[in-house]
Amino acid sequence: RVDEHDAVQKKTFTKWINAQFSKVFVFPFRSEKQTRLLISDGLPLPQTKERGATRVHALNNVNKVLQVLHQNHVDLVNIGGTDIVDGNHKLTLGLIWSIILHWQVKDVMKDIMSNLQQNNSEKILLSWVRQCTRSYPEVNVLNFTTSWSDGLAFNGILHHFRPEAFSWDQVVRLSQMERLDHAFTVARDQLGIERLLDPEDVAVQLPDKKSIIMYVTSLFAVLPKDVSMDAIREVETLPRKFKTEDAVPGLNFPHFIISFSLGSSFQSSPQPEIPVTETEGDVEAGLLDVDLDSYQTTLEEVLTWLLSAEDTLQIQEEVSNDVEEVKEQFHTHEAFMMELTAHQSSVGNVLQAGNQLIAQGSLTEEEEEEIREQMSLLNSRWENLRVASMDRQARLHEVLMDLQQQQLQQLSDWLTQTEKRIKRIEMEPPAEDMEAYKEKIEQHKELQNDLEVEQVKVNSLTHMVVVVDENSGESTTAALEEQLQSLGERWAAVCRWTEEKWQKLQEVFLVWQQLLSDQSLFTEWLAEKEEALNEVQTRNFKDSSEMNTNVRQLAILKEDMEKKRRTLDKLADAGQDVIQLLQNPTAGARIEGDTEELTHRWDNLVQKLQDCSFQVGVYSEVMESVTDAGITQMDVAMVASTVDQDLEPPAPAKKRLVETMLVTISSLEVSFADCVCFF
Repeated sequence: RVDEHDAVQKKTFTKWINAQFSKVFVFPFRSEKQTRLLISDGLPLPQTKERGATRVHALNNVNKVLQVLHQNHVDLVNIGGTDIVDGNHKLTLGLIWSIILHWQVKDVMKDIMSNLQQNNSEKILLSWVRQCTRSYPEVNVLNFTTSWSDGLAFNGILHHFRPEAFSWDQVVRLSQMERLDHAFTVARDQLGIERLLDPEDVAVQLPDKKSIIMYVTSLFAVLPKDVSMDAIREVETLPRKFKTEDAVPGLNFPHFIISFSLGSSFQSSPQPEIPVTETEGDVEAGLLDVDLDSYQTTLEEVLTWLLSAEDTLQIQEEVSNDVEEVKEQFHTHEAFMMELTAHQSSVGNVLQAGNQLIAQGSLTEEEEEEIREQMSLLNSRWENLRVASMDRQARLHEVLMDLQQQQLQQLSDWLTQTEKRIKRIEMEPPAEDMEAYKEKIEQHKELQNDLEVEQVKVNSLTHMVVVVDENSGESTTAALEEQLQSLGERWAAVCRWTEEKWQKLQEVFLVWQQLLSDQSLFTEWLAEKEEALNEVQTRNFKDSSEMNTNVRQLAILKEDMEKKRRTLDKLADAGQDVIQLLQNPTAGARIEGDTEELTHRWDNLVQKLQDCSFQVGVYSEVMESVTDAGITQMDVAMVASTVDQDLEPPAPAKKRLVETMLVTISSLEVSFADCVCFF
């Protein structure tokens, strides 16, 4: 049944969350891990959301939300960031229910609770339901489970406020499933309430109480909320099978659950006082008289459960010396203690029933003596079970506190070593070349890996169980708070420095690597153009066809240099940017040296191109003169040979005289065209 209720809650709560999201978001809720998004409109959230996909980012973000919930007095019993990030099914459902209970149930009822001076929202809601359905004899709502499974209570509320919407007599004649479907459809169409419940989940022997309360609260929120004190008193006097007061000693939970998030302030919330619970039958049966048969039946049921509980306690393993195993044992035993508390009223009911039977005076002496022995045995076994359970609880607390303190000390020692390690890294001289810089990156990766390993240990501190008592409670929590706050601040500082350092390393690495890549490409381009010029210089300028090839090669080079003229300046600017980021004189000198080398080769290329252009221009002038004089081709060759011997070397070129050189090449193209016509 518990599994069935969990499945219903998951489905119902998901629908409720999507209904809230539909008011401000357009995407659906599909996973428990999205619970951190479920915060009421207007609730102030931390502005510093951590971006990233690692577990560390997820934990810190979820813990920030849990901290806000705690500050708004939302019960977060046994719920921490790890539970949500890891998708713990039961605890996530518990967190969502706490949010629903706080903002939907209590917020909707806070005014009427104040006016009626009542602090029990469930009692007020039940009073309202009974007041609305009083005129419908087919409806008798005693609880938020079995009283709703036939669908009449839902329809009764709707018909009370919207009598014109449908015929009550027709609804009564419908089947159970049809009545439920009818109510949910009318509520959606008439009141705008989402179909949070499915008929098949309600038409069961024991519907889920939380889901019913959530849906009825949705009705309460949009309908008139008049509740009289008479209706309140009527609920308070509803018959119960047995009344249990102080007949059975209760169970104590003397501990706090500390939800601790390194990197943000920790939260602590006391374990709420566990009330004496009532079984559904307590409210439903309405039996005031006790007979011997019913007493014996109830006694047998309680003794059967008691035997099972004794066996469960007996087979629990010895307290471990591993902190995670002890935490698991603690939570297992805590669930066992909660089960004892839930059955405490059943034990009390049997004892009360026995006392009533004896008080009625209708028993024989043997029967009365037998009942007294049964009651004594039951009370004794219950007391032994209770004491043994609390002894184990105390032992678990003692071991867990000791192990957790060891964890905190280990974390403190690790932080001290890491802080020293960071100081050494900061004091190291900057890298002088790319290889040294890559070594720094690898060194930082090692630190990141160590941080990830330590994060696993830190995650185990997300839930800390702190044992307190009436005398040392405040001092214990105050000392722990101070210790955790200090560790949290140190851990956050280490994480922050590691992340910022990594971003800086990556920024410089990418810029520096891009500079080296661009320099390499520019060097390859220079080598290619230098080789092309060398080929032009070695060709035969006396041959007209080769002259044509030379001019074309020079024209191509002209075009390439026009495209590349600004690249060198950009490389120089990029080099200065890297030098400024590195803040290392040696590395800066190397980058400036590389830039000067590229500049020198560029200037040499310009000079070679000018020299080649001058040589081609001289031959072009000679060939024009030959054409005018009518000299033969053989004579031209002889004259050209003479020119080769008599040419004066060109004047030294200024650096980067690209414009002058390019103009010369352009004029060569025109004059050489005439020479080609002559031949």
